[in-house]
Amino acid sequence: MKEASKRRRRGPLAREAQIAGWLFVSPMVLGFSFLLLFPMGLALYMSLTDWPLLGDHQFVGLENYKHIAVDPMFWKVFGNTVYFTVGLVPLNIVLALLLALLLSKSIKGIGFFRTTIFVPVMTSLIVWAIVWKYMFATDSGLINQILLMLHIKGPAWLYNTELAMPAVIVTSVLKNVGLNMVLFIAAIQQVPRSLYEAATLDGANKTKSFFNVTLPMITPTVFLTVVMTIIGSLKVFGQIYVMTQGGPSNSTKVLVYYIWEKAFKLFQMGYASSLAFVLFFVVLVLTLLQWQLRKRWVFNEGDA
Repeated sequence: MKEASKRRRRGPLAREAQIAGWLFVSPMVLGFSFLLLFPMGLALYMSLTDWPLLGDHQFVGLENYKHIAVDPMFWKVFGNTVYFTVGLVPLNIVLALLLALLLSKSIKGIGFFRTTIFVPVMTSLIVWAIVWKYMFATDSGLINQILLMLHIKGPAWLYNTELAMPAVIVTSVLKNVGLNMVLFIAAIQQVPRSLYEAATLDGANKTKSFFNVTLPMITPTVFLTVVMTIIGSLKVFGQIYVMTQGGPSNSTKVLVYYIWEKAFKLFQMGYASSLAFVLFFVVLVLTLLQWQLRKRWVFNEGDA
């Protein structure tokens, strides 16, 4: 009888606590549902339709995905996206790591250099791309003006099919390398000093200490930066839109730009949605693959 009365007394309190809990999480649940789940569900349905922006839509099943498989432009832009990713990711990671090694010391005035390198991360992407577009200008651009002072005739960077993509890659690296640099600096400063002292006693120089102590200890951060940088490179759009608009001769047209073109220039919303889901699955597969491979090279992940 006593236990039954306790349950009755606890009943209203438990219900009130449950209601309060749902009220606290409801903004996040509603935001997640209406801002992510619902748009994704609608996009998935649109990818199965022929949906012009200004007209009635027609359900076509997997026809959009079948068309992607034989669309030569898709394979062109997919190759360009891979080219951009392969060019950007190693350059970004290596440069960020070198800068972190140089700027991880506690030296007076070092904060100025860290801030200088990090400022582009906070700069508007559009503004950054516009500035670099003018710097790469053929006749009046700063880069070609410097080359002219050295008696070298600069090329038409953004109008050359072989140079346009490398120019965009360099622009993107300089824009975002500061973020990875900060992450690496934080990781390097967390490496125990005792490990370096032990390496020194064993006769290791700075190079051996880096490869045998520093690099293994910061591999979790390396893994994080590699995953984030790959995902970001696969979604590149702003630099392409401002600097080249996919040219010249589609040499810089990447997958996200192709999606935007199909959706908002040609109004093929259904086909654009199917392209977006192809990109989603590419990112998902690459992320899961990296997550599995982390056990082979990330420190302390072998038993995870």
